[in-house]
Amino acid sequence: MAVRAVRGAVQLERDEAGHMGERVGALLTTVLERNGLTADDLISIWFTATPDLRSDFPAAAARALGIVDVPLICAQELDIAGAMPRVVRVLAHVESDRPRADIAHVYLGAAAALRKDIAQ
Repeated sequence: MAVRAVRGAVQLERDEAGHMGERVGALLTTVLERNGLTADDLISIWFTATPDLRSDFPAAAARALGIVDVPLICAQELDIAGAMPRVVRVLAHVESDRPRADIAHVYLGAAAALRKDIAQ
């Protein structure tokens, strides 16, 4: 079994904890589904959020989904002028037999504009 990294992002409409939970939960669920993964395949997940998101930790959405025994960490994204606002990014390390080229990176909604080269 190989270790793979899966990227993803979602843009929130507003900075509210419930909304963040819904959108980040949808992102994580889609990452798992598109890659044929379960929570048991997860090794760790890094979350970053743009500085304008302060209502909750993105990792709380993972815990709400039942991902309770996987190391999670949250960090602040760089504050770059002109960057897309209200974005949560994810980098999940997983165990998978899929070749690296077959990993589905997930960019939901407007966040698809961030990585048109790898968004699936």
